[in-house]
Amino acid sequence: MGKWLEDTAIITELLDFSGKAAIVTGGATGIGYATALQLARLGARVVICSRSVDELDTAARRIAAESGSECLAIPTDVKDEQAVTRMVGRTVEAFGKIDVLVNNAGGTRMGPLEAIPTRGWDAAFDLNTKSAYLCAREAGRHMIAARSGAIVNVSSNAGITGVKGGAHYSAAKAALQMFTTVTAAEWGRHGIRVNCVAAGMIASPRAAAAWDAAGISGEDMAKPIPLGRPGTPDEMANVIVFLASDAASYVTAQTIAVNGGPALGGMALD
Repeated sequence: MGKWLEDTAIITELLDFSGKAAIVTGGATGIGYATALQLARLGARVVICSRSVDELDTAARRIAAESGSECLAIPTDVKDEQAVTRMVGRTVEAFGKIDVLVNNAGGTRMGPLEAIPTRGWDAAFDLNTKSAYLCAREAGRHMIAARSGAIVNVSSNAGITGVKGGAHYSAAKAALQMFTTVTAAEWGRHGIRVNCVAAGMIASPRAAAAWDAAGISGEDMAKPIPLGRPGTPDEMANVIVFLASDAASYVTAQTIAVNGGPALGGMALD
């Protein structure tokens, strides 16, 4: 009988990140912050990175205080190859290894296709796709050497269904999902799992502020969603952390939507 058939553990044991080192990009706010905090509470030592130095330092202090785990803030523009290389190097210097990488950094400015400038198109791919490639490539070298690791890329419902006004964003997120599939296929032989979580309507503090500024109700926008409400950053983090954990040891190359269910057309049921 293979050893993989002999090992058994309950899920709470498999969600223990004690002794593991994790990187979360875009970790100062929203989904990234919620994910970093959960990982730290489960025992991981965590690096968070973003371009906003003040937000990053504040977030790292809060995570360390609330979790009791070490959390390092490393200001990084994840679109910049040299900056990513430095960030990964500092992580290995501080923690000796990288067990988990969460590529959460992303975003865009929406607009009709005919009005998207070339620089806007390139910017969407740089932030949402190239950054994940750079971080995965650099962290992956250490994971390959260790013959273990878990990478979770954060995509969007836009990458699954598309969104009008976001041709560039939808295309970049769809590319991220295929990048997930191919990376998992190539690196599985090294013991590395790679998955993707596609966010639906998530009420992060920044999203909620944008809805308020536009005079839009999140509850009204969520009416077509079967669960009838926006999701929360913690609900995204729950799935990300699961995929990064040993509880998902036989899950790889998957894109999982956290979107409250599909908004379907058809007959009215009320």
